[in-house]
Amino acid sequence: FSLSLLFNKKALMKKILQLTLLINIFLAAQENNTKVLNAEIEEVIIKGNILYADQVNALKTPVPVLDVPQSVSIVTDEGIRKQGFREISDIVRYIPGVNTSQGEGHRDAVVFRGIRSTADFYMDGVRDDVQYYRSLYNLEQVEVLRGPNALLFGRGGAGGIINRVTKKAVIGDEFGSVNVGTDTFGSLDLAYDYNVSSTDDSAFRINIHTDSLANHRDFYDGERVGINPTIRFVMSDDSTLDLYYEYIDHERFVDRGVPTNNGAPDESLIDIVFGTPKINTTTLEATVFRGTISHVFSETRKGNLTIHSSSFEKMYQNLYASGYDGTLVTMDGYRDPTERDKFIISGNLVNEIKVGSVKHTILLGAELIDTENNNLRYDTFWSTTSDDNEVFDITRPMDFTVNADGIATSVDFTTTLKSKTSSDIKVTSIYMQDQIDLADNIKLMIGGRHDSFDITVADIKNMTSESRKDTEFSPRAGLVFKPLEEMSLYWSFSQSFLPRSGEQYKALSVTSARLDPDVFESNEIGLKYDISPRLNLTLSYFNSEQTRAERDNDTGENSEVRGLTVDGLEVQLKGQLTNRLDVMVGFSSLDGETSSGGEPREIPDHTFSLYAKYQVNDKYGLAFGMTRQGESKIKDNNPGLVLPKFSRVDLGAYYRFPSGLELQVNIENLNDELYFPHSHSTHQASVGEPFNARISIRKDF
Repeated sequence: FSLSLLFNKKALMKKILQLTLLINIFLAAQENNTKVLNAEIEEVIIKGNILYADQVNALKTPVPVLDVPQSVSIVTDEGIRKQGFREISDIVRYIPGVNTSQGEGHRDAVVFRGIRSTADFYMDGVRDDVQYYRSLYNLEQVEVLRGPNALLFGRGGAGGIINRVTKKAVIGDEFGSVNVGTDTFGSLDLAYDYNVSSTDDSAFRINIHTDSLANHRDFYDGERVGINPTIRFVMSDDSTLDLYYEYIDHERFVDRGVPTNNGAPDESLIDIVFGTPKINTTTLEATVFRGTISHVFSETRKGNLTIHSSSFEKMYQNLYASGYDGTLVTMDGYRDPTERDKFIISGNLVNEIKVGSVKHTILLGAELIDTENNNLRYDTFWSTTSDDNEVFDITRPMDFTVNADGIATSVDFTTTLKSKTSSDIKVTSIYMQDQIDLADNIKLMIGGRHDSFDITVADIKNMTSESRKDTEFSPRAGLVFKPLEEMSLYWSFSQSFLPRSGEQYKALSVTSARLDPDVFESNEIGLKYDISPRLNLTLSYFNSEQTRAERDNDTGENSEVRGLTVDGLEVQLKGQLTNRLDVMVGFSSLDGETSSGGEPREIPDHTFSLYAKYQVNDKYGLAFGMTRQGESKIKDNNPGLVLPKFSRVDLGAYYRFPSGLELQVNIENLNDELYFPHSHSTHQASVGEPFNARISIRKDF
């Protein structure tokens, strides 16, 4: 597949090869005048303590977490499995400074330090911005970076990013596992992982998963399938090729939650689903190809080149409550199919040189992205109103065949075409970062990224077209001081941007085309301390500012520039307290203000999480988890509309039989607390899951 991609994208390939050649000439010239240092450039992989040092990592260069001048949290595959995580949102509950948004019931949506995003997701460092719920079956670890990250990831990344590191084929080893699980809601899942090394120079690994979804809400169900084979070839002593393919097929019920009343979610409606099984649904079918070549040029220089091609077909359709007076509910809805094809070429070189007594670890990279996005949006059309809204009595289940006046009605999603657009996006990026060891205990990180973002959006319905080209420079700087080998004090500054077309490229109006990109800036200071080789503490304080264009509050027809300032404190303790006790503790306290002086939405005043696992003996272990989320606002500048604070307690138990079979039980929401974790808007508050027992069996071979 790599050859076909190269032939189809000759122009892009030519640019990247030319740039790579120039970088190599520059680095070779520098190396002739420097002393070789090889200890730091070697790849080091220690789960949970260092961001991956090869091409698949989030930071590209081999940087221990202790030396990263920003807040970073890592959850390994073992942590995902032991805590019974099945979604990105499960992981986010245990990350300070990060919380979830509803995502309209059909997509991962994360709030990074007060900034909601549905696009700042990456897989092995490659952009993964389609709106869907991501599976965890094929992951080695998940890296959550807070603060703007445009230097390494380009536009977006305003509040932070989530990078999923996938499992790779392992040469010289044969192993596998199978995991089966179910819960009291009736869900069922199966995951299979097998690695075989056929020769001394190659290996094959395959991960497969399938699960049927269920929870406490009426009608909720779904099916997910993922197949992910990978191959690794050692082409020479210095070169490795990784080939990756994934097939994704998802379908699930869309649940937009319940309305609010008297300033909070209406608890009398927690058993009502404002939708139907036939209408509220989302589907996704996707294929992803990726090839990565890694080459070691010398003991102090290595590079890699990644070619990525993906095709996504996504559809979501739904009814949801758009109004509620305490008795009657107003229903609205839409159908939204999207097709997105993406082609990416990304390359970088890491070179270590010494100038005088100062050591430099230089990262030079470039990225070319070609994206085609086609989107349709149909509004609902009710036969009784000839509009997209209709009013109904509240029943369980809801009856959408008769309106509140007792008149028969029907709805369709083909009469009213709201929008039809075709977007073509081309992005060319060059970035450089220099990690400078000024002394044994002082590191300076400085760099920047230049992005050329060119977008054309054809409004097919209205037969118009708008284009815009943005060229932006995103700087980054950080300083790390290590008073002790196991302690670091750091400061960082970073900046990011988001084009006016938004994170999903669906629209570009005449007004938006004239506006500059949204701008995000962040300053952060912090302390990291390795209390022991397996226990670390992180404290950070940040201040972030954003300026972005949004619809005005008066007419909703014009764009105005608004601002948001968020500052906060984050604390995380993670690792082994004793040989038998592992802990993960997180706390955040955030405070935000809109440019009009009000309180922003989706920022809990505090979050707290605790997870402790105690290994009683070689066979038996116990776990305790607790998460707490403070009160948060549902809408900007509306202090009377809130999601109440809540606490949730989880338990776990593990037993390993002599045969290698492992039995795991996870109890979720032991205290059976009623809670509302997030809300998309005023009348769409999600109802948290009540008490649930999950049991799984794993066999390693």
